[in-house]
Formats: sequence, structure tokens, C-alpha cells
Amino acid sequence: MNKIWLIIQREYLSRVKKKSFLVMTFLVPVLFIGVFGLGGYLVANQNEFGDKKTVQVVDESGMFANKLRNGNNIEYSYSTQSYAAEKAAFAKSGRTYLLHIPASLTDVQLYSEKKASALTIQNIETELSDVAQTSRLLTAGIDTAMLTKARKPISVEARQITETGEKDAQTYVAYAIGFISAMLIYMSLLIYGSQVMRGVIEEKVSRVVEVIISSVKPFQLMMGKIIGIGLVGLTQFVLWITLSLILSTAAGTLFVHNTQPAPVQMAQMHGVTTPGTAIAATGQAPDNNMGKIMQSLDSIPVTYTICCFLFYFLFGYMLYSAVFALVGSAVDNETETQQFMLPITLPLVFTLIISMNFVIHNPDSSLSVWLSMIPFTSPIAMMMRIPFGVPAWQLALSALFLVLGFLLTTWVASRIYRVGILMYGKKASYKEIVKWFRYNE
Repeated sequence: MNKIWLIIQREYLSRVKKKSFLVMTFLVPVLFIGVFGLGGYLVANQNEFGDKKTVQVVDESGMFANKLRNGNNIEYSYSTQSYAAEKAAFAKSGRTYLLHIPASLTDVQLYSEKKASALTIQNIETELSDVAQTSRLLTAGIDTAMLTKARKPISVEARQITETGEKDAQTYVAYAIGFISAMLIYMSLLIYGSQVMRGVIEEKVSRVVEVIISSVKPFQLMMGKIIGIGLVGLTQFVLWITLSLILSTAAGTLFVHNTQPAPVQMAQMHGVTTPGTAIAATGQAPDNNMGKIMQSLDSIPVTYTICCFLFYFLFGYMLYSAVFALVGSAVDNETETQQFMLPITLPLVFTLIISMNFVIHNPDSSLSVWLSMIPFTSPIAMMMRIPFGVPAWQLALSALFLVLGFLLTTWVASRIYRVGILMYGKKASYKEIVKWFRYNE
């Protein structure tokens, strides 16, 4: 254990002391929050940043004149000329689109010099359908106002019944946490596992490993490298989570403070409640989306979720890193690793796809439970299920299987690693790797 500890220290300190580690550790949370904040701002203000699209409408049906609503950077203008004349003059008109609506309302066509975006086509189709539907209802003598009132959508508030009482289910927050956690697990397993593989290849090619194994056993070297790099990743994730929580809290508080109406602030300062500010003066401003988000996050068991995330990251990483170390010992350069990468990455890619499209919508199904039990798929599948609530026995069984899977995978990998690390100049095949596993000590 003393020799393994020395290798862990070497692998850990040699990476943590690098400037790139420090820069990325403190820069990633800022970039992460900045990218999401900028993306949300651009989506909320897409009309301001998007290009203005002008649509020349040739309406032969007479149904849509001055009825299409401008919006989403689309502005409609209506032509009194014939379709043939407008089509001939369209290239020099400076307009973005030419919309031809035949009298029969069939075969409606949108012309443009560049390909129209799918969103633009969808917006035009929606606008045409709304106007046509209203016109047909009026023709049939149906009161459109009454119909609109009858079609008013009904919103559903999801409530969860627990032993302590009812509470908001926060379904969408659970979706977001499950998706982000699974994606981070997926990326971390590939990134840090690849670092283990590259480290093994570099030591093998430089022949440094021949000097190292004269003092330590191959198994000790492999375990020290896996645990050392794993602790680097764990340190980075703990710092990322801590900094992200601090920055998110600060940004949320600042946003809520800056978006609060001035009259409300004055009322709060003087203890006066004015008409229209009764709710807001109590600190519960209506339509305050950021406040709702922060309140939703408060209802999530953050400590429990983070502890589960760190456990599945650490043991999932160590399981896959043992396989990556095996691959690194079997080849002489990174180019030769391609033939072995598919069996490693396939379970991860498969689980991520299934989790995003099935597990997140059916967290308690039999398939979801089995995926969260199998060691090679449980780190991603279980993190997708945890925000929705997982029975304690399932979580304990999944954790036990993951630890046992790590031990078994490490034992198999170490038997191949001890032989492959000293093999040079020969391309390894699956048949050759099986022979290495069968070799006696």
C-alpha cells in the first residue's frame, strides 16, 4: 500500500500543480454559467438579435389580407399585383420571401433565394392555419370568442405525497438535474479514462515503465495511476460544484434584486403596501421566473444528490479506467487504440441515449431499474433516476454491484496489464489479449 500511495501522490500532484488544471478549475464554472446565461438572454431577446424577414403575400383567396400578425422577426406585406408579376420582380424586390396563396388554399408555396429555416416555415404555417380556422368558423356562424374561451388550456400542478405531507413535485427541475448529472458522468468517464490510457502509453513508449516496475508490481502501478487521476477528477468536480453553487446563488440574488420594481422596493423600505404591490411587497413578486427557479432548487436534496453523483463518478471512473489502462498497456501508440475503443464506449453511448429518451421519462420501469444495476451502465442510468426518487434498497444494491464490478474488472485488467505493459513492436489482437490473461505469474 505504501508503494501505491507513492504512485497516487505522483499522479495527483503532477497534474494538480499544472497551470492548466488551475485555470480550467476556476474558469469552467464561470464559462458554464456564462454560456447558459448568454443562451437564455439570446433566446429571450431573439427578436432583437434575429434578422428581419419580410414576406410579400400574394393572396388569391382573399382570406388573409391584413390578418397575418407580424412577429418573431417576420413582417408581412400584401401585394395587389398578380402572382406572375410578383414572382418576376421578386429577385430585385429586396424582400426575403414571397408567399403565394392560391384561391383553393392548396399547394401554398414560399419562395426565397436562400433556404428558409424550419422555424420560419413553422411560424408561417401556424399563422395561416389560425387565420383560416377563424375565417371558416365565422363562415359557419360559430362564435370564435366563445370557442377560444372553451379551448383555454388547463395547467396541471404536480404534487407529491410524502410521509411529511404534500410538496411540489418539481418535475422539470428533476429533469434538468438528471440530464446534467448523466451528461457530466458520461463526459468525465471518457475524459479522465482517456487520461489514464494516454499516461500508460506514454510510460510504455518512453520505456520509463521498465524502470518503475523494477520497484513496484504492475498491479500497484495500475492502481496508483487509476486512483491518482481519479482523485484529480474528484478534486476538480468538488471545486466546480462549489464554485458553481456560489456563482449561481450570487447571480440569482443579483438578478432578482435588479428585476424587482422600484415601487415595491420603496414600499418595502418604508413598510408601506400600495395597491398592486401587496404580493410583491412580501417578497413574492409575481412572474418572477428566477425566484421560482431558486425556490425549486431549495426543494431538491442537494447534499444527497451531490454525494450520489460523486460516488457514481468515482467508482464508475475507476471501473472504466481499469479497462482504459488495459487498452493502453496493449498498444504502442494512440492510433492503435481505435480497434479497442468501440467495446469500451458503446455501453456509455448506449446508456446515454436510452437514458435521455426512455429512463428520464420512465424512471421506475423494469428496464430503467436493470440499467441502474449493471455496473457498466449504472453510473449514467442511476444519476438519471435519482432526482425522481429511488428506493433505498435499489440504490444500495446498485452501489454494491458497481463496487463489485470495479473489483472484478480491475482484477481482469491487471492480469492483462502485467503482460501487455512490457510488450513492444507487436500489434495486439483480442486473441492475444486472452492469452495474456491466461498467463501464470
